[in-house]
Amino acid sequence: MGSGTNGRAWLRPLLLAGLIGARFAAPVNAQVPVPEDRPYPGVMQVSVDATDLDHRVFQVWQRLPVRPGRLTLLHPRYLPGAHGPYGQVDRLAGLQIDGGGQVLPWVRDTVDPSAFHVEVPAGVSQIEIRHQFLSAVSRDTGRVVMTREMLNLQWISLVLYPAGYPVDRIQVEPEVRLPAGWQQASALRARAASAVGAAGGPVRFEPVSLETLMDSPLFAGQHLRRVELDPPGRERPVALHILADSPEELQASEAQIEAHRQLVRQADQLFASRHFAHYDFLLAISDRMGGIGLEHHQSSENGVRPGYFRDWSKRPGARSLLPHEYTHSWNGKFRRPADLWTPNYNVPMQDSLLWLYEGQTDYWGRVLAVRAGLVSPDQMRDSLAETVAQLSHRAGRVWRNLQDTTNEGAMARSRSEAEWSNWQRGADYYAESSLIWLDADTLIREKSGGQRSLDDFARRFFGIQDGRVQPLTYRFEDIVSTLNDVQPHDWTRFLRERLDGHGPGAPLDGLARAGWQLAWAETPSDVQRHQAEDSEVKTDDFSYSLGLQLKRDGRVGRVLWDSPAFRAGMSHALSVVAVNGTAYKAERLAAAITANKTGQAPLDLLVREGDQYRHVRLDYRGGLRYPRLQRVDGSPERLDAGILQAR
Repeated sequence: MGSGTNGRAWLRPLLLAGLIGARFAAPVNAQVPVPEDRPYPGVMQVSVDATDLDHRVFQVWQRLPVRPGRLTLLHPRYLPGAHGPYGQVDRLAGLQIDGGGQVLPWVRDTVDPSAFHVEVPAGVSQIEIRHQFLSAVSRDTGRVVMTREMLNLQWISLVLYPAGYPVDRIQVEPEVRLPAGWQQASALRARAASAVGAAGGPVRFEPVSLETLMDSPLFAGQHLRRVELDPPGRERPVALHILADSPEELQASEAQIEAHRQLVRQADQLFASRHFAHYDFLLAISDRMGGIGLEHHQSSENGVRPGYFRDWSKRPGARSLLPHEYTHSWNGKFRRPADLWTPNYNVPMQDSLLWLYEGQTDYWGRVLAVRAGLVSPDQMRDSLAETVAQLSHRAGRVWRNLQDTTNEGAMARSRSEAEWSNWQRGADYYAESSLIWLDADTLIREKSGGQRSLDDFARRFFGIQDGRVQPLTYRFEDIVSTLNDVQPHDWTRFLRERLDGHGPGAPLDGLARAGWQLAWAETPSDVQRHQAEDSEVKTDDFSYSLGLQLKRDGRVGRVLWDSPAFRAGMSHALSVVAVNGTAYKAERLAAAITANKTGQAPLDLLVREGDQYRHVRLDYRGGLRYPRLQRVDGSPERLDAGILQAR
């Protein structure tokens, strides 16, 4: 269609016929009741059959007390922890609603596809809901949550619930049927008579609110080991539940288990409180079930690749996962941003304070991993060096500030879809905010003469009302006020300059005040090398030299914006076939980069795009560059000698 009046002539007959008005008017079925602060009348029953290992289908049955009239059932759309509209209503199938001996027709809302409307006839006091959740059968279609050895049941993906009520005012009686001989672990507590689902029967759990149910995922499998991380009789105890593809992966030394116990002790020292009745780490060691790291108030879902215990010296990155998710019990689940809290899972969330929710959690996750002995100080510094290098090369900082990245969850964009990620930016409110909190920590230490630190903020902000489980919300002003209680400073300006600024380069004041700076080496550190080897897709990383990351077969995995590779015309569409006339191998490209440090041997890359070949010439002379942290001579050392020391 052309522009202008003539281009819109097609509208006229539709307007006259009233079709445009009908098309754009509010649909009759678009009225989803808003939550009102009232209890739901009656108790919902939920039963899940998780035994179909062949098709990886969860069968769901629900019984719901109802009243005659219109009822709207909701499938969760806005997911806590994901911070956005990542609900999987597209995997719901076979929905049937019965009441009073008849099938009740339902209509999907035309505005919110996660809402289903049904008219309940007079005389019907309860309905039965049946449907299936069609989980991914391979990694090509999504995260695998069910294998022959284990499963990850997330109630928030399975349960429909009535609109018009806060989820903490809806009571639920849940149960699950598992494959024969499997054991389960969850923050839910099973009724004594059905703790294992004897004789093939279901595991029945104590009644809970829908909010607690949705926040209490379940891991189950053939091979499960439970480890108590607290002394016997400890109030509000913490336990570690380990599942694995094979029994061998459950074996851990006493020193390794002691590091996890030390994590709990160090968190007690940091937060001086426990905001849970009990806490259950759910840890799956598997290359068949999809990995995960997701926080909950009284548990966490943690999925790592095989070798967590077996390859202890080579897997430090995986061991920062549990400290991060455990910190979230205080930061995010107990203390929660006011604009992120919602009465149910279909009211949109706002993520403006994720730089505290996720950013300070990222910081404490790194710190607690070292204080507990899960990660060594050297390993932590090498990991931090990689973070600093990535953020220092984040070209998108010049147009998109850190505060705006907190909208990533609401954008519902997969990070893997961002082909120019260092120009677009992504969820930088994790790592870059961690550097801001390092800045704040070292500033407090400097201004107080070492008498106070960010630990004091953690105790005052997260450690209040010990034992309270109900979320306590906060706003920007509360963060500033608590910081000022710890150490007087213009914290509003401090935070806003770093959140709203557009300057190039990562915020490195805290690193410098800690006594360290970013430096470069010609070989990757052990941590960086192990991370590359441990990933599902093996890569060769030349990010900080050519601005190029390649998969082992030569396919381009990443090109940094405005890097030498970018300026030479390289993109994700290419594969590197040869380096200076010889078939591509990482060591050949590395040797060629080194050889041209004097400018005498520019790189000639033969690249393929579809069925076309061309040559790319790169006259890069900076040599190989891999990040390290280096001590600043004559400066106070506040990292190893302060922040990372166990309490």
